[in-house]
Amino acid sequence: MAATSRELNIGLWRERSTANGPGTRFVLWMQGCDVWCPGCFNPEFQPMEPRMVLSVDAVAAMVLGTEGIEGVSYSGGEPMLQAGALADLSTRLRDSGFSVFCFTGHTLEELQSRRDPDIDRLLRLTDILIDGPYLAEQAAALRWRGSRNQRVHFLTERYRALAVTIDDVPAEVELTLDDEHLSASGIWPPGFLERLKELLQS
Repeated sequence: MAATSRELNIGLWRERSTANGPGTRFVLWMQGCDVWCPGCFNPEFQPMEPRMVLSVDAVAAMVLGTEGIEGVSYSGGEPMLQAGALADLSTRLRDSGFSVFCFTGHTLEELQSRRDPDIDRLLRLTDILIDGPYLAEQAAALRWRGSRNQRVHFLTERYRALAVTIDDVPAEVELTLDDEHLSASGIWPPGFLERLKELLQS
């Protein structure tokens, strides 16, 4: 199910993360994907089905009401499937000084060639774009990237100074534990979650 132009279909959100872009960020994992990479880090967000369907206004209020963050990150799933609503959200957030970081399983060139007004608008509002599908045969624990084919595009000047050190900074893994669940976020090396589960069980 695709969200309407004024709604977002969200698989999960986290109010504060330091592993999904520069600084401390509010992260939205979008529900639904058209890439379906084998070995995907987030297979639960691939199905095109409704999960948490919220208005752009409601999501903007959540992000703007979160203290101590500098921006929002869109992951998934595939954010470009909801580009119109995300562009509406990004406009609201950038007007309040927030930055926008976005993952996509498509290449920047492919997205630009579509000449889709909603995608073009979201790209214009994005400070950093991570593009390309996850390729298990090129798996690597790089900063913000799970495989070597993926690229970091600095689409505005806001974080461009990070470009010179992007390959010198290791990937980060972030663990969140509550009463019922242990969840992992960020980029982890192959087998990390399996080894972690074994250690916790022992």
